[in-house]
Formats: sequence, structure tokens, C-alpha cells
Amino acid sequence: MSIDLPALLDRVYYRYPSFLIDTIAEHSAGARLVAVKNVTVNEEFFQGHFPGSPLMPGVLMIEALTQVAALLILDRPGTPPTTRVWLRGVDKAKFRRQVVPGDRLRLEVRLGRIRSRLARTHATAHVASQPVAEADLLLAVEPGAAYIDPTALVHASARIGEGTTIGPYCTIGPEVVIGRRCRIGASVVIDGWTEIGDDTQIYPMASIGLAPQDLKYKGERTRLTIGRRNTFREFVTINRGTLGGGGHTKIGDQNLFMAYVHVAHDCQIGDCTIFGNGATLGGHVIVEDFATISAYSGVHQFCRVGRHAYVGGYSVVTKDALPFGKSVGNRARIYGLNTIGVTRRGLTQETIAQLKRAYRYLLQSKLNASRALVQIEQDPTLTSPEVRYLVDFIRSSTRGVVLRRPTRRAEELVWEE
Repeated sequence: MSIDLPALLDRVYYRYPSFLIDTIAEHSAGARLVAVKNVTVNEEFFQGHFPGSPLMPGVLMIEALTQVAALLILDRPGTPPTTRVWLRGVDKAKFRRQVVPGDRLRLEVRLGRIRSRLARTHATAHVASQPVAEADLLLAVEPGAAYIDPTALVHASARIGEGTTIGPYCTIGPEVVIGRRCRIGASVVIDGWTEIGDDTQIYPMASIGLAPQDLKYKGERTRLTIGRRNTFREFVTINRGTLGGGGHTKIGDQNLFMAYVHVAHDCQIGDCTIFGNGATLGGHVIVEDFATISAYSGVHQFCRVGRHAYVGGYSVVTKDALPFGKSVGNRARIYGLNTIGVTRRGLTQETIAQLKRAYRYLLQSKLNASRALVQIEQDPTLTSPEVRYLVDFIRSSTRGVVLRRPTRRAEELVWEE
């Protein structure tokens, strides 16, 4: 096994003679770990426990299982090297038989639910095939100070949250604020007035918070704000804002930006969006919650992409993409309701049925957009908040919305793909 036992146990505050693990037998990173303890008569704790009848104390069996659990937690992928672990609680402990010199303890721990500062594990100890002890262990996880690779260039004024890892050859500017438990990969550049929320992961070679690609920009102090639990894959570029656009590029929580995505200045992105490889936003674009923009698609500046919208691969969006809809093509056309997407997001069947009827007014009734909206508003069966939001989205559009239906041939090509 590749686990460095002394190094990891040192992060659990254990010292000789408290090591109670001899070797690792099986290891599934972040899920399960099996270790072995050979119980010998010369163990220090046998000297007084018990004279003439040496037994391994039950508390030390719990201690051994705790050490195994700590190893499993500390060796999880992405765990900062400054993380520390200690025992917080023991539940449902059972001791089924005595452990004596000559026994070979098989210590198995499975990782249960884990949060940022607490982890639950189920631990069992066996001698041969016979169970001798079991317990549910609650462990505290302390991320510790930020870890900065020696090759990284981090300005002294930058603020880095606890538990955050800065990888090799990164460059972090003076006005950057990075939250807790973030992971910054190799050769990432983060600059400008940039704030990044907790638990965000940035993969190698990404460029975050650099100056906007706008010829009117003259070095003004503008900002980029990124929320929590976002993922930025390799070579993603995110620009901060311009004075003409309000001076602020903003990204919400739990978004996924796949490799080579570009977000231009003054864009406003909501929560839980997905950007495919190479997707590109022009300046001042608004992307609302749960939208998906597929690979190599482009959204023209000042356009909006509505909630739960789906933009297909290699599409060019020059008008607002309808919420809940599927917009595909160059130039993008509307292919009806994004049924799969809204179902996955948990909308009720009644809401989906109302959205389908609203889309029929918009796309199949042969009414123009204004008359279709009037019909939707007057229909007593279309009262859901999602339908009202769809109507408001269209009415508030300044660039127009994608309402053009595809040709039959274009539709056939999309379904073939």
C-alpha cells in the first residue's frame, strides 16, 4: 500500500507508543480501509492489564479502530495536507470476546456520511473470522491552515481560507480572497479584485479574474465574485467586469464549467448551471439557475438564458433562450420544452403539463408572440409560477427571444445526433 502510516498518524496527534496499526491490508480510497494489528505480549499496556491474565483493553480496541478511521479520512482524494482528525464520539459499541497476546486483529472501517467538519464511520474488529468488537465512530475533521506549494507565488495581501490547497506554480494576486477548503490546481492564475467561495475546485491552467477583453477597459478597479462549491475545469477563463457593465462579473453556487469555457466581463450566472467544453459567453450575458449550455456553443453579448433552459451543442444564441426550452442550431432555433431537464429537476407533472400547453401557444398556434402571450395569460388552466415566469421572461426581453421553429430537415438532424 502507498499510505505513509507515520506521516498520516502524525496528523492525528498520535505518537509512540500509541501506534496501534502494523500494516494496511486493503484500501479503497474514500470508502473502506482494512488494517492489521499483531497483538504481542510485550505491548506496554499488558504490564498492568491484567497481571497474570493479559487482555487488550476495550478502549484500546476503539483507539485502534479510530486510527484506521483517521487514516481513511485523511487519505481521501483532495483532502488538504494540513487536515487533522480526532475522535468526537462512540455509538453502539459492542465487545464480543477478549483479545489476548498472539491474536491478529483485523480492523475494518467503512466511511459513512461526511461533512466539512464531521465524519461518521462504522468500524469492526475480527480475530480470524470471529468478530471481537464493533462501533460507530464520530470523528471531528479540522481542515487546518491553508497549504501553499513552495513553488506557488501568492501575494502577501491575498487572503486564503483554512483548509485550502494551492498547487504548484500558481499565481495569486494581492486582492484575491479564496474561501475555505478550496482546491487550486497547478499553474492556475487568479488575479484582480476576485472573491471565491468555500469548497470551490479549480483545475490546472485555469485563469480567473483577469482583465476583461474589452477595448474600452482602461485598468479600472472592477471585480469578480464566485460563490460556493463551483468547479472550474482545465483552461477555463473568467474575466472580471467593466465600468460600463456595472463593474461586476458574478457567479453563483454549485456550477460546473468544463474545460475551455469562457465567461466574459459583466456576466451574471445563477446556481446549478452546467457549461459544456468550450462553451462561450459574450459580455453582459445572464444565465439563470439550472440552465445548461452544451459544448462549443456561444451566447451573444447582452443575451439571457432562462431558468432550466437547454442550449444544444455547437449552437449560436443571438436572442434570449427561453426558460424550460431546448434551443439548438446556428442560429439557434427552439425545439420545444426541455422535458428531460425539468423532470430531472423535480418539477411536478402538472407543472410540466402546463408548460407544454404554454409552449403550444407559442410554437404551434400560428399566433404571433404578443397574441400567444395574451392567450396564455387568459387560459385559466395555466396558473403555475413557472408559466408566469415564462411570460414575464418574454415580455422583459430587450433583444427578442428564440421563437423560430426548426425546419423539418434540421429537426431530423438533431434527433439523429
